[in-house]
Amino acid sequence: MKLEKLLTEIDYTLLYGDLNSEVSQIDYDSRKVVENSLFVCIVGANVDGHDFIDSVIDKGAKVIVVEKEVSYQEGITYVKVEDSRIALALLSSAFFDHPSRQMTVIGITGTKGKTTTSYMLESILTQAHKKVGIIGTIGSIVNGQFHETKNTTPESFELQRLMHEMVESGCEYCVMEVSSQGLMLHRVTGIDFDYGIFTNLSPDHIGKNEHRDFNHYMSCKKMLFQMCKIGIFNKDDEHYLDMIDNATCQVLTYSIHQDSDLQGYDIHLSQNEGSLGVTFKTQGLINDTFETDIPGEFSVYNSLVAIMICQQLSIDIPYIKQALKLVSVPGRVEIVPTHQPYTVIIDYAHNALSFDSILSTISAYHPHRLICVYGAGGKRDKKRRYDVGEVVAKYHAYSILTADNPRGENITDICNDIVEGINRIGADYTIIEDRKEAIHYALSIAQKDDVVLCLGKGHETYQIIDEEPLPFSEKEIIKEYFSI
Repeated sequence: MKLEKLLTEIDYTLLYGDLNSEVSQIDYDSRKVVENSLFVCIVGANVDGHDFIDSVIDKGAKVIVVEKEVSYQEGITYVKVEDSRIALALLSSAFFDHPSRQMTVIGITGTKGKTTTSYMLESILTQAHKKVGIIGTIGSIVNGQFHETKNTTPESFELQRLMHEMVESGCEYCVMEVSSQGLMLHRVTGIDFDYGIFTNLSPDHIGKNEHRDFNHYMSCKKMLFQMCKIGIFNKDDEHYLDMIDNATCQVLTYSIHQDSDLQGYDIHLSQNEGSLGVTFKTQGLINDTFETDIPGEFSVYNSLVAIMICQQLSIDIPYIKQALKLVSVPGRVEIVPTHQPYTVIIDYAHNALSFDSILSTISAYHPHRLICVYGAGGKRDKKRRYDVGEVVAKYHAYSILTADNPRGENITDICNDIVEGINRIGADYTIIEDRKEAIHYALSIAQKDDVVLCLGKGHETYQIIDEEPLPFSEKEIIKEYFSI
């Protein structure tokens, strides 16, 4: 593609060279540059792309996009922009022929619920015989084909490439988790969002290389609602009014506890042998009864979003009902079928907030016992370990402490840190360092109406030992146990 065409929607200054330059691909990683690449100099937390200009030219780059003044080489085109991250996003969108304009794009932001909501939407749309792509924490799915992704919201070039692949595969819809980092770093700039969804907000991703404080975290989340046509907001969240402030989209709301465009009510927890779920009624845009086999009140919130979007898309109610009943989200309160008189769940919970959320959810079903298999990540803040131990003890659960991703740290030391948290309240625990053995032990002692929770790994299919990821799937380990 000609450089001039790529720059059509960008404010830029041509410093040196020729706008007729032919561009074969766009790169921001110097290691990936090929002949006739356009290289965008990104200023990162640890690395500055401007320092690699000479090396990418040696590899064949013919166009360099910069934020700073640089020296010029003959035969190379230099373009200056105010923000190279914004430029990368807009260049990538143009390079792939603006794929977001060729699909209905649904963006989901919030602290919790993004992944589950996206899978609910994908399930309903697929049930209704629609072609749909999904991008998020677990990875991306294009017409049923799974691809691993590095971030919840990939870098803009990868994002646009994935969306282009969706268009090429005939996808009519793209459902995307939109992280605060993705918004802050302009990874989603240039995407035409038809719908934006706000699930909920609580302190997260606040630290040196993320958000400086909660207000900054929230302000980044709010950016989505200046980029979409219709915003759908959780009216029950304490930050609802903050989130709609300065929104330029049409505002629709959902809730459980107050009047809204779609309200859930008459909520009942349902429990069958080896399965936990919830049934509820709705009023407002849709007056009906729905059921899902993902447990807890939060599943009602996620379901309301999916119902509301699909109502906007004119999806027939029977498709919505059937998909919500069948949907399962990898590693997110995922019930593993075992045909036993107890329930086995795997979940990605890996901090005190998420531990508290799932334990309070499952406790509402009044299980005979809660058996929790978990550990904590190595080479991470020790306070997290004390906190998760204390949370589990608060719910009087039996802890089976084991390896998570130890990353070379001594597993016994990590478990002993968790024990300090358990002892703040007092509860029973066992340490079994090998995670497979720990899971098998939990299953061997489980009794009727117990719930076994395997926490921390969720959808992950690896375990990081000594900095090396080794194959490890909790779901396969559980299935293996029952096939013995």
